[in-house]
Amino acid sequence: MLSNDNLWRAIDRLARDNNLSCSAMARISGLDPTTFNKSKRASKYGQPRWPSIETIAKVLNATHTTFSQFAKYTEEK
Repeated sequence: MLSNDNLWRAIDRLARDNNLSCSAMARISGLDPTTFNKSKRASKYGQPRWPSIETIAKVLNATHTTFSQFAKYTEEK
């Protein structure tokens, strides 16, 4: 099952497997370097924030990763 935690963990793994920090991955994707900061993963009230499909698409394009490959990251524990 896809959860907020699984999605963020997948983003972290994608960066790691591409030998990038999350900030560097955001930068090469044309995003603000702070996009994937841990502090931005929840609102100030503790509500989880989900990355947009546009953000995910930019990261996948920049890292030459298919959506199917990314989906596997979300399934890993």
